[in-house]
Amino acid sequence: MQAAFYERTGAAAEVLQVAELPDPQPGPGEVRVRLRWSGVNPSDVKSRAGLRSKLLAFPRIVPHSDGMGVIDAVGEGVPAARLGERVWVWNAAWGRAFGTAAQFVVLPARQAVVLPEGTSDEAGACLGIPALTALHAVLTGGGVAGQAVLVAGGAGAVGHYAVQFAKLLGATAVLATVSSAAKGEIARAAGADTVIDYRTQNVAEQVREATAGRGVDRIIEVDVAANAALDLELLRAGGDLVVYGSGRGEFTLPFFPLIVKNLNLRFFIVYNLDAADRERVVATLNGFLRRGALQHLIAQRLPLAQIVQAHELVESGRAVGNVVISLP
Repeated sequence: MQAAFYERTGAAAEVLQVAELPDPQPGPGEVRVRLRWSGVNPSDVKSRAGLRSKLLAFPRIVPHSDGMGVIDAVGEGVPAARLGERVWVWNAAWGRAFGTAAQFVVLPARQAVVLPEGTSDEAGACLGIPALTALHAVLTGGGVAGQAVLVAGGAGAVGHYAVQFAKLLGATAVLATVSSAAKGEIARAAGADTVIDYRTQNVAEQVREATAGRGVDRIIEVDVAANAALDLELLRAGGDLVVYGSGRGEFTLPFFPLIVKNLNLRFFIVYNLDAADRERVVATLNGFLRRGALQHLIAQRLPLAQIVQAHELVESGRAVGNVVISLP
């Protein structure tokens, strides 16, 4: 099979290779997926760059956790009826050497989820990390029904889904911050009631105006290191700060605003959702997909041969939405 891989960390152009590797075979409880699309996420880029660790967990790594394809082989214990299923996959490269940047991937059968009809193939490669992160951020801690919710980065890969999920799951007001007028239109089209350009507008003033001075019940935060102090100001008493990302490895929070407002801090990484939370978000997501209720924001589609460019695009932050790679 054709596959992209790296054997040391570093710049994409220096370490990523595309070559022939042996076709994998499914073991007991596993399925093999003939991949059509592979999703590139910031976590994939950071791992390849060595930002978390310069040491590789495996001698050779085929990157990317998200993907979409068709099951073409099953291992012992997996019903033959699964052959031919059109599926999306999650956590393909989490704690594993072989992700979705290849023509085939083998993984536990539960990690290949039937993709509802009407959902495009490439959208299936955007679900495991961006969509599930957004959905868990909306559902955790009792959900958002009746709440005012602020989504930081409402035009981003996760934020664009979070705006939609908050609206679909009963938020009474959805606010989104963006960094340009064009991104503001994307967030508004996704369902945001109030869009705030943080580069040209005073976010705190705009939030107070939109919420009649009460503040928001929940903030879904993409960069807590940059926005923590502002977030504490924007939350009303008893509110939730739900964090899935940070631009820096360390940050500080003042104690008094947290305790005097009885604020809740919720941190999570989508790779490590427990079984009950995973089941809930997967089932809820597939329900929305069956209804055709979601917009999918694809920033760029590139072939496997251009995986370096795909990584560089994600790394630069220029991509507005998801970057996906087509498999030959």
